[in-house]
Amino acid sequence: MTTAKELAGKTPDQLRDSLLALKKEAFNLRFQQATNQLENTARMRTVRREVARIKTVLNQKAAEAAK
Repeated sequence: MTTAKELAGKTPDQLRDSLLALKKEAFNLRFQQATNQLENTARMRTVRREVARIKTVLNQKAAEAAK
């Protein structure tokens, strides 16, 4: 799990790459849940929250650049 401070130190391109990877993981987790193969259901929650953190940091960087 990454913190917002760690994410703030990354470039927007790095953030977009990790966002894409997390979205793919969330997609796979949803499929595993649908087929009753998901063992760690808490992982869905952490992935969803990390996606939100990354989106928040990206929006903050975009707002800061617009000023």
